Amino acid sequence: MGRELPKNRPPIVSAETWRDARAAMLVKEKAHVRARDALAAERRRMPWMAVETDYVFEGPDGPASLIDLFAGRRQLIVYRAFFEPGVFGWPDHGCRGCSMGADQVSNLIHLNQRDTTLVYASRAPQPDIARLKARMGWGQIPWVTITDNFDADFGVDEWHGHNVFVRDGDRVYRTYFTDNRGDEALGTIWSYLDLTPLGRQEVWEDLPEGYPQEPPYKWWNWHDCYAAGAAPDAKWVEISDAGEAAFRDPDAPVKA
Repeated sequence: MGRELPKNRPPIVSAETWRDARAAMLVKEKAHVRARDALAAERRRMPWMAVETDYVFEGPDGPASLIDLFAGRRQLIVYRAFFEPGVFGWPDHGCRGCSMGADQVSNLIHLNQRDTTLVYASRAPQPDIARLKARMGWGQIPWVTITDNFDADFGVDEWHGHNVFVRDGDRVYRTYFTDNRGDEALGTIWSYLDLTPLGRQEVWEDLPEGYPQEPPYKWWNWHDCYAAGAAPDAKWVEISDAGEAAFRDPDAPVKA
């Protein structure tokens, strides 16, 4: 049997009273969402730092530059995961916190559709990384070996953290960094995109003039059905338009 609930639990109320309490909480939650969106908008306007060093990583196919890690996309998020000799769990496991983070990573194909790549980086050799990924079910996460001062230069030599980069041709810029509790809730496509300079790239966002923006929902797809250059499915456009209208009018009928 499970543990007993605390004695100082909230009151038990009627359905009507519960709905009133939920409505009052929703006001605060909506304010929190708006504040979070405003913070992401400020984050997108942070200055960029040019990356001048030619960092080299070891990937499953051999040496790779920082540009290579983008995999042809415009944005790159690099998470420094602690998996190496001296880390608790070695050689069977990586850091427990970093491992929980890897367990949270959602299907990366959706992130890739927003021109963004996520890469994990550790100091463990590639054979050990491949073994760990296979054991833990992390096969979808690109994972490279740090071979130089990348970790020290970007604040992740003694602690985990996410560094965000954008590229303009062959020029790479650091745009954002988060660690500590900033890492703990990452893993969804939205949490990652809100760290990036281009954001979610949807029309409702507060973005600098000229940044890419598209209607929300239209680009969404099943993860096994994305096709390069394909126009949004007409039926899905109809459904998503109705859904968006329902968000604004609770009495509007909608079917998913």
